Formats: sequence, C-alpha cells, structure tokens
Amino acid sequence: MRTRRGLCYPRVDVCIEKTTTVKRRDFNGEQDMNCRFKRRRLSPEMTRDCGGGDLFDSLPDDIVICILCKLSSSAACPSDFINVMITCKRLKGLALNSLVLSKACQKTFAIKAKNWSESAHRFFKLCADTGNVEACYTLGMIRFYCLQNRGSGASLMAKAAISSHAPSLYSLAVIQFNGSGGSKNDKDLRAGVALCARAAFLGHIDALRELGHCLQDGYGVRQNIAEGRRFLVQANARELAAVLSSGIHTRSWLTWTPHTHPHLQPHPISSSRHVTGVGCPLLSDFGCNVPAPEAHPASRFLAEWFAGQGGISGQGLRLCSHVGCGRPETRKHEFRRCSVCGAVNYCSRACQALDWKLRHKAECAPVERWLDEDGDGVGEFDGNDDVMAVS
Repeated sequence: MRTRRGLCYPRVDVCIEKTTTVKRRDFNGEQDMNCRFKRRRLSPEMTRDCGGGDLFDSLPDDIVICILCKLSSSAACPSDFINVMITCKRLKGLALNSLVLSKACQKTFAIKAKNWSESAHRFFKLCADTGNVEACYTLGMIRFYCLQNRGSGASLMAKAAISSHAPSLYSLAVIQFNGSGGSKNDKDLRAGVALCARAAFLGHIDALRELGHCLQDGYGVRQNIAEGRRFLVQANARELAAVLSSGIHTRSWLTWTPHTHPHLQPHPISSSRHVTGVGCPLLSDFGCNVPAPEAHPASRFLAEWFAGQGGISGQGLRLCSHVGCGRPETRKHEFRRCSVCGAVNYCSRACQALDWKLRHKAECAPVERWLDEDGDGVGEFDGNDDVMAVS
C-alpha cells in the first residue's frame, strides 16, 4: 500500500496551483491527463483571502486527546508533558482533560524536590482526583512524610491501594509495622502482614522480601521458616529477572564471584525476636552481583526533600539508612537499628536486606559506643528502640 509522506501535506502559508498537461499515446490514441503541482508562498493577505488558518485548529478534540494520552502514559520525565501543555491555550485545556491525566505514568510525576511548588501540588491533586494511582501514591507519600499531613497522605495511599497499586500497599504495610504518625502502641503487625501479603501477591519485590522475613521470624504471623525462605527466594528471582529484562547490557555489571556463604555462621539476634535456623541469602551472597534497583520517584523525592533541609537530626529523628528509601521517622526511636554496629537504622526488613547487600555488609562492625558509660558491659536500649538482626 502506498502511503503519503508529510511533505505531501500543504502548509498554511503555501498555496497549491495545479496546471494540467496532455500527453497523447501513439499506440492506441488515448489521452493521458498528468497533473503537475507548483508551490507558491502566499502573503498574509492572500492567506486570509483563501480562507487559510492554523491546520491544528481543524483537528478534532478527540484526536488531540488521544495523542496526549499516549504522551502522558509514555513520558520519560515531567517536562515531556508539561512543555506540551504550556504550548498554547488549546493544548493546555485538552492536556488537563480527565482522561489524559488518568493515563499519566510514573515518570510524569518524577518531580525534583527543589521544584516543588503550589502549582505542582495542584497538578498532582488534579491527577489524583481523576483516579491516577501513581499520582495518589506519590502525593500521598509527599503529604504523609514531607508535609506531615498524615491523614490526607494515608487516605491518598489507601485510594491507590484499593485499586491494587502494589507500592501503596507496601507503604501502608510499613506504616502499620512502625506505627508511623502515631505512638508505638499504634503498631498493627497483623495488618502490616496482610497488606504485605497483598502487595507480594501482585509481585512487589520488597513486599515479598518483607513477608519472607516476617514468616521466618514469626513477626506478626505464625512462624513458618520454610515458607519464609520460599518467599525470599522468589523475591531474589524476581529481582534478577527485573534487571535482566530492563534492556540494559548486562555484561558490564553482571559478574559471578563464588565465595563462602556468610550465613552458615550464626549472627546476633535481638532478644525480642527469636529466629531459628539461618535466613535465605540474597543473590549477591552467592556471588551474583546485581545492581541496585531504580528507586521510585516518590522515594527519590523524599530523599531529596530531607537532604535539602539538612536532614531531620535537629528534631532527634532519623532517616532510613537505605539510600533508595527516603522514609524518615515520625517519632523518636521509630526505626530499628542494626544489632551489631548500631550505626544504621531501617524502616523495614526489606530496606535492611537491600542495604546489607549493597553497602553495609562491608562496613558493619561492633563499635565502642555500644558499651555502657562505665565500660563494664553492653548498654541497654530504652523501651522504645528496637534492634534488627543482620541477615
């Protein structure tokens, strides 16, 4: 099938003149009409006289909306969509159509913390009102942790979770495990496990890892070591599969260096959480060096937000030590510390496991500050601070 190239379509300021020539065929006496076209640039006055105008105005709204839906669902960064929206009044109006906003993808909301403003907040709110789950989750995280609007943030994440948005389900599980936004008595371990199980069913890797540790430790659920190991193996397999299917050339970073398994020896465990047997290792513990997964735009926003404010140490609060998380404490001693060095703290076992394989495994060592002031033994933690076993 022969198609027409873009050059065949006339521009607004170009008039098409058609001249006809006749060629006679000698072998049968028939006439063949051949058309030749000449392009001549028109003046603005001639354009108005010919009824010319902007061809974009002649496009139906539904076609433009369809194109904008495709753009918002495949944008690589917020500017891909915003630059089109601010081009003209008509595009802005159609870009704010509820259908277009509901299709916006995760990277459309990957705004930098330094660019946060009231207009950005309104745009996120418009997208969330259309039922866009990514907008609900990202704005919910920003409101809950950065703007300290706990109720509204949790409601937005719950709205996305109802639509089976796995990151929202997992974030709500972390809030339940830690009692974030409330007191230590507000922890609901059973609710956290239930939310984790739902996110794990949807294939969320961190939720699979968290649920595996809960089952191994008997944390909020009846202890089942074999089932916990199965979930951890599944998380490892999904992590590797996600990296291999990302389209990045793997030869430059995927290496194999077999070494002795570090979990064959016992590790220190908190007295409040007894674990029998050894945990299921991450793939890197077998020598398969897998790069860190890309952090969600909401997590990057949280990390940039608190880094730009110099952290939250002035309030006596701590950030999760996993660089890809960004969650802060909402009260003192909310997060658990490493049971060996005490220098790092994590919002969840999933963050602890990821940071262990990426960084902390090479840095973890007992430190002197764990001794009491008299130097005659290990100091006691207060009742609000938990410790987390290295795994």
